[in-house]
Amino acid sequence: MALNGSATNNQALLDAQLELWRNTFGYIKSMALKSALDLRIADAIHHHGGGGATLPQIVARIMLPSSKIPHLRRLMRVLVATGVFAAVQHPPAAGGNGNDEPIMYTLTPVSRLLVGSQNLAPITSMLLHPALVSPFLDLGSWFQEEDAPESCQLFKHAHGQTVWEQTDRDAAFDAAVNDGMVSDSQFIMDIAIGESAGAFQGIHSLVDVGGGFGAAAQAITKAFPGVKCSVLDLDHVVAKAPCDTGVRYIAGDMFESIPPADAMFFKWVLHDWNDEECIMILKNCRKAIPPREEGGKVIIIDIVIGVGPSDRRHKEMQALFDTYMMIINGKERNEKEWKKIFFKAGFSDYKITPVLGVRSIIEVYP
Repeated sequence: MALNGSATNNQALLDAQLELWRNTFGYIKSMALKSALDLRIADAIHHHGGGGATLPQIVARIMLPSSKIPHLRRLMRVLVATGVFAAVQHPPAAGGNGNDEPIMYTLTPVSRLLVGSQNLAPITSMLLHPALVSPFLDLGSWFQEEDAPESCQLFKHAHGQTVWEQTDRDAAFDAAVNDGMVSDSQFIMDIAIGESAGAFQGIHSLVDVGGGFGAAAQAITKAFPGVKCSVLDLDHVVAKAPCDTGVRYIAGDMFESIPPADAMFFKWVLHDWNDEECIMILKNCRKAIPPREEGGKVIIIDIVIGVGPSDRRHKEMQALFDTYMMIINGKERNEKEWKKIFFKAGFSDYKITPVLGVRSIIEVYP
């Protein structure tokens, strides 16, 4: 009995060590994925069609030095183990010399999100950008420092400037952020409109506040041609916005005023700001929209912590996003926290529709 008890205890210790290692080496998963994006491995496999590609075919497509081929095989093992790609045994060709590559690498539902004209490769590359990853290497010491509320940003702690200041000064970083947000909008808006079309029905005009290059507004205009959509963003953003998109671009500051419309729309914007700043923005929205009976509302796509699927993966991702927002002193909010800022901004009611995975659609009414 003692031996059985000892074996059980040992197994529990080994299981705990395994879980500890899975968390410890999580960064290897991230960097393996980043390498796959940098090397365009998913595109190389996609190029060979539905049957997949062998390692030599991938190497020929991405043009690696021959000395790196053994290392690429090891990288692919990680990417297969983590579900980014799949590996299937490929029977040797008839009359082959026995040296044929035995494994075919294929796309999975995850890596299919990294290919094609509308994919999530840009937002994934943005999230894995060195400027956005490196601040977390110093997270522990950041916690120990006393910061003024206005400078309590992990990114600024690491780089001496805010994310927005770096986008102003670094054209490549600015392009990575803009491309990332466009790709996310193109992906999520089709789902949002399909799952909750009612949120956009019955309105005649909409302002996409902080909408960047207007990918979300373009999707709304395409789905609802009767809705006149505008995008409000800062001067330097509007100056780079694409032409002939079917939406109007307005240069302005949401903290000062917002042009009038039936509805205001925010996708992944309010989580960038603290409660007081969100209340300021929403008060400006309240002034710009008509009463509820005339169709006035604010539509928000963002995380509501604790709402949506309750499995471990979704809970974990909501918590990870909340910690990630420390990089700019932003935050993800639970329903109670959202309700507080809505009511303080002068709104009377809201509805949460959790149909976007870890994110939800929130309709807020005056």
